[in-house]
Amino acid sequence: MDLSNSWKRFCFKIKQNLPYTRLTLSPHAFILTVSFLLFSTSLTVLKQPSTASAQSLPVLTPTQPAAVEFLNKGIGLIQQGKLPEAIAAFRQASQLNPQLAPAHYNLGLALRQSGQLQASADAFYQATQVDPNFALAFANLGAALLEGNNLQQARDYLTRALELEPNLGVAHYNYGLLLSQAGDQEQAIDQFKNALQVSPNAPEPAYHIGLIYLQQGKIEDAKKLFQQALKINPKYAEAHYNLGSILFSQGNLDAALTAFRKAAESNSNYPNAYYGAGLVFLRQNRFSDAQQVLQYAKMLYTVQGNSQWAANAEQLLQKARNSTP
Repeated sequence: MDLSNSWKRFCFKIKQNLPYTRLTLSPHAFILTVSFLLFSTSLTVLKQPSTASAQSLPVLTPTQPAAVEFLNKGIGLIQQGKLPEAIAAFRQASQLNPQLAPAHYNLGLALRQSGQLQASADAFYQATQVDPNFALAFANLGAALLEGNNLQQARDYLTRALELEPNLGVAHYNYGLLLSQAGDQEQAIDQFKNALQVSPNAPEPAYHIGLIYLQQGKIEDAKKLFQQALKINPKYAEAHYNLGSILFSQGNLDAALTAFRKAAESNSNYPNAYYGAGLVFLRQNRFSDAQQVLQYAKMLYTVQGNSQWAANAEQLLQKARNSTP
């Protein structure tokens, strides 16, 4: 499909492959920003951080060199983008030494990255059993359970993570998601603010505060939070989209279109960006441009299994066709 020159000039060449959601755009993406744990084969002991605010890492005791070698091999494979091979390496490390908590933890991260939610939760759980003070493992276990809609267990594990590490941003963030999902928006905002304070380079907490403000009708406050998220990560597609939605509702069509274009530049398989642009083009009576972006939005919604929004895009598409001179 060929987009209009006016759109392509600001955007990109459309990819005709299946949509791939970037990790930074996952609803729980913050749980995946934690680095994979890497241990040199020349070191068999990792001391606990001395400061109370430091991230809790497991203590390594002398172990089979082969297990650590597979652990490090998995790290290298992750860096090369070879996810299945990395999963196999982490799994081998955990089998060679079931007491190697980082092997279970990294296996959990890799499985989560591959979309294997239950298996990732199992791996994180094993990490917590090996090292009951492994706050990151508790936080990621809670996040996985939250995504599986197991709210009570998720709350328990996230609470444990914060007991171990009160300044663990990922735990505050996911606790905020849990509270928001449970309808406790004010407490959710507090948790997101805590996450933002201890993890100032993470854009997700600001974005989710913005979403709550938007739901509460605090439009200008929401706009500021989306802009704050974009200062941290200029390629945050959903933040661009929601900023564009606000600008569209305020009648600032050119600025809204710019925001939708930036959303599409940040993630070429993000259908909302095209849908929003289609709304702008319809308002501007640019019906040919509207047809092109709405057709692409409909295709992406369909491929991604979102039949309701595919139908919505089709309705707008028909409106654009009927309005074309």
